[in-house]
Amino acid sequence: MPQNPDLRRASRTSRLIAIALLALAPAAPATPSFAQAAGHVRAKIVKAGLLVGGGAGSGVLTYRGKTYPFKISGMSFGITVGATVGRLDGWASGIREVSDFAGTYSSVGGGFALVGGVNGVHLRNEKGVTMVLQGAKAGLELAANISQITISLR
Repeated sequence: MPQNPDLRRASRTSRLIAIALLALAPAAPATPSFAQAAGHVRAKIVKAGLLVGGGAGSGVLTYRGKTYPFKISGMSFGITVGATVGRLDGWASGIREVSDFAGTYSSVGGGFALVGGVNGVHLRNEKGVTMVLQGAKAGLELAANISQITISLR
């Protein structure tokens, strides 16, 4: 039984399209170790100040299924009055290796808390890691400042 010429042409065209799509598809990264992955960040920060503020805290980075504890210390300059305790939760992106997470982060921002409030911060370090964190804070604070935060892995 002879094959239908239209079916043979359609089959040949389908194969050519599949080959062209495979040739044009982007290649997968050569080594997954160079791929950037986001890490989940949880932190607790205690800060206080009058004009110049200071703070300290600790947290945990969960990156590629492992947890890495870290310490936080920082200073803020500008208008800072009060004292708060904050718990932040969010994501760090741009991490190529866990050691990229440690470093000095900068932020410009402000906030207000009277007994309780919400805190949000967007930070970036010298290695290109960006953190976006938010969460509740308790205490009394009025702030409009430039902050520099240092994170060190334990």
